[in-house]
Parts: sequence; C-alpha cells; structure tokens
Amino acid sequence: MAIGSKELTSTELDTFEDERLVEELRKAKEELFNLRFQAATGQLETHGRLRAVKRDIARIYTVIRERELGIRATPVVEAAPAKAEKKTKKKDAAPAAAETETEEAK
Repeated sequence: MAIGSKELTSTELDTFEDERLVEELRKAKEELFNLRFQAATGQLETHGRLRAVKRDIARIYTVIRERELGIRATPVVEAAPAKAEKKTKKKDAAPAAAETETEEAK
C-alpha cells in the first residue's frame, strides 16, 4: 500500500492491527520528512504529495484515537492453527529417551 494515495481509506485502516497502524504511521512520517527536505532544496516535483501524506497521517491518528476511546472496534486477530510436531528421527529419539530415564531416577 502506498502512503499518500487514494487507496488508503478509513475503511481500509479499520482492517489493520494496531502494530501495522503504528508501522504505517512511521512510514508516513518518514516520507513527509523526505518530502519536506526535497521542498526545501527545490527538488520536489509534486507538491500535492505533501498534502496527501499529511492527510494519511491524520487518518491514521484518528483511527488510533478512536480505538483508544472505544468508538471504533479493534480487528480480531485470528490465531494460526497449531502446527503438528515434527517426527523425530530414530537417532534423536534414543538419546532423548535416555535423558528422561535418568531424570526419573533422580
């Protein structure tokens, strides 16, 4: 997803987890810094980009604050299914069995 684009809507931000929102905010602030630097040195070609990035930052801050206040629901994180344990090789199983026997004897 591109920062400062029309694709970044508040409905799309609703689907992001808190960590991803913070990451997107960091990227947007970094891009805003670079754009301001380019504007100061006269290298900026598209001045509308500054406005778009500022609006994206405001949208992200709004979503974060609304979640803190309970106005907007935080997306539910689905737990990944547990992976099956890998079968141990016969070579590895023998030393492991010997270790458990010695621990039980203690």
